Amino acid sequence: MTIERTNPPYSSDEVGMLRAFLNHYRATIRLQASGLTDAQLDQALAPSDLTLGGMLKHLAFVEDYWFSYNLLAHEPAPPWDAAPWDDDPDWDWHSAAGATHAELDALLADAISRSDECLDGVLAADPDLDRPVARPRPPGKGETATVRWVLVHMVEEYCRHAGHADLIRQSIDGATDV
Repeated sequence: MTIERTNPPYSSDEVGMLRAFLNHYRATIRLQASGLTDAQLDQALAPSDLTLGGMLKHLAFVEDYWFSYNLLAHEPAPPWDAAPWDDDPDWDWHSAAGATHAELDALLADAISRSDECLDGVLAADPDLDRPVARPRPPGKGETATVRWVLVHMVEEYCRHAGHADLIRQSIDGATDV
């Protein structure tokens, strides 16, 4: 598995800049998990129960949730459609235990690919980042997100978890330059 991480450009249009930063941090998370054994992916840094394996699965869910479910209003796809969210609101994190690195990385890579296809289609039809996503928020739950909000939120989501990944990875094998 080869993961390429490129630095975002210093100059680009808004969509290009947001996508470049999102792609940079997508690759950062995948690189933080690369080279570890399946058992190491299940290791947490106390007192947290976060693991790099759980992070890969969580981010695959977040990709599908924002780009497919919200942006295009598709129904949840497997495995999210049958997940026992009522029993465990953090099912995406916890259900990664025991999965292989190959399975988890493929789940995230596939989710990223589908998300990019969703975004490409939406932007090709209408490049306005201020338009609302296809799935409106329920009444009384606040404003409906815009395409711009989804892109900025996804950059924020990956950046936040990249910091977690740095700490978890360093606690596993001392790596600080991944």
